[in-house]
Amino acid sequence: MIWPELTKGTLIQRYKRFLADVAMHDATRITAHCPNTGSMLGCSESGRPVYLSHHPHPRRKHSWTWEIIDMGTSLVGINTQNTNRIWAEALQGRNIQEFGRYDRYMPEVKLGPDSRLDFLLTGPDQSPMYMEVKNCTLVQNNVAAFPDAVTKRGQKHLHNLCAVQEAGMQGALIFVVQRMDARSFQPAAWIDPDYARLLRRARDVGVLIKAFDVHLDTTEVYVHGSLPVIWDVI
Repeated sequence: MIWPELTKGTLIQRYKRFLADVAMHDATRITAHCPNTGSMLGCSESGRPVYLSHHPHPRRKHSWTWEIIDMGTSLVGINTQNTNRIWAEALQGRNIQEFGRYDRYMPEVKLGPDSRLDFLLTGPDQSPMYMEVKNCTLVQNNVAAFPDAVTKRGQKHLHNLCAVQEAGMQGALIFVVQRMDARSFQPAAWIDPDYARLLRRARDVGVLIKAFDVHLDTTEVYVHGSLPVIWDVI
């Protein structure tokens, strides 16, 4: 994914979940939209360099969007709205070995009146694969972890994936780690033990669970490679 033009600033504070005050290099102070519903544990430290995109529009209250923070060990993509775009480009390019046999994907697939998953993958002589994609930004000691806050919505997605698997189809859960300093991935059982238990159950019934990191700079971001998943923390 190619970034739009990015402007550098310094994070003053994130607050009210979706807002961030940023000091720009011309000494002005602006309020930017923060497109991340998580706690952003480990990637919202005041004083850090950040990169913003600008989208002036009469209907937007805040024309700046916070895209990246520099945490020293890595740039971190904090905009969760980009996650599915990054992953869709990887699927379209068919350059991920595990999914290269699927030649079509459909986004935002409904499973029922009040539930949906991010993608449906299909291909010749392949069972349909229902896939959910999660954005991960928490990394401690080179280990990525999800979630960074209790997530009832995430738990619901795990129930949906288990139901897909138990109905004889293939479910998959992909964690996209939007930073470059992770060497492995683990469930954040100390943050949301219920999610961690459901994740293990999903694995046990056959849901495919994979984690991938990215290459990320201020020009582009793309899926880089797979990370081993550590299960013995649950």
